[in-house]
Amino acid sequence: MSKSLGNQTFPQDVIKASGADILRLWAASVDYSDDQRIGSEILKSVSDNYRKLRNSLRWMLGTLAHRPLAPLGDALPKAPLERLMLHRLAQLDPIVRKAYSEFDYAKVVAALSSFMNVDLSAFYFDIRKDALYCEAPSSLLRREALDTVERIFRFVTVWLAPILVFTCEEAWASRDPSAGSVHLEQFPTAPATWRDDALATRWEAIRRARSVVTGALEKAREAKAIGSSLEARPRVYVDDSELKTSLDEVDFAEVCITSGLALASGEGAPADAFRLAEVSGVAVVVERAAGVKCARSWRYFDPATADPDYPGVTPRDAAALRELGVKRRA
Repeated sequence: MSKSLGNQTFPQDVIKASGADILRLWAASVDYSDDQRIGSEILKSVSDNYRKLRNSLRWMLGTLAHRPLAPLGDALPKAPLERLMLHRLAQLDPIVRKAYSEFDYAKVVAALSSFMNVDLSAFYFDIRKDALYCEAPSSLLRREALDTVERIFRFVTVWLAPILVFTCEEAWASRDPSAGSVHLEQFPTAPATWRDDALATRWEAIRRARSVVTGALEKAREAKAIGSSLEARPRVYVDDSELKTSLDEVDFAEVCITSGLALASGEGAPADAFRLAEVSGVAVVVERAAGVKCARSWRYFDPATADPDYPGVTPRDAAALRELGVKRRA
């Protein structure tokens, strides 16, 4: 910036246009050991990242409205996806602490932005929306997911609070109006029992396989063969027996957000099956899901399995409706 050129960017103008937290996020994102660059395009990029972070906090607050304020137990969740999220918190814990202690705010922003955008919004939240919205209140899976979202919310809100001062204070108070300021909280500590490197390694392979399925689904959507992913029942051919075992151990259809999924040996994969060059040994053929569309979860299911009292929804959704006391519509 130059006074003679008149191309300065004034902090008060940024605050007036975008808010103080945008300016803070920019200041924390840059490498202060070098010349700092700022301008409309840079601030637009910072604003986009801010909205993603804020939307993740909003999503968690909306989800946690269904969970009463209650202490969290020490027991690890049974669901592998929830254990993976706790492992990621345990991984981030020393990274965030060390970065703050060294005044490396850019590393804090990069680590938390990646976690919240890639691991949460594009992966965990996307998969767990079905269970959180459609499982019965007594469902163990739903309760474990709510507890995990509560833990994630507490960790990331306190971690981000020194940077997104107003946003995190507002989010903290929204979760518990009787709570004190988030800026009086100590950084939470992730127990050593949350760390599971073997589980994380298996999930890295699962996520690579998932990327092939999502790529095949996108290609099928472009060809107008399906609309949403829930209209599909892909057939996934896997060469690696260890990977196939890992996929069998999770609900891979749920992970891929489809109404069903068939696993097969890679030897039988058709030549025109969808593949990704960066993921060897996985091929996908997208087939349409059979049955009828559930009016509640939008999954396709066999109508012969429907509950007579709730014929328009899956048996899972029928059990949830009965528990919620929802009467069948005439």
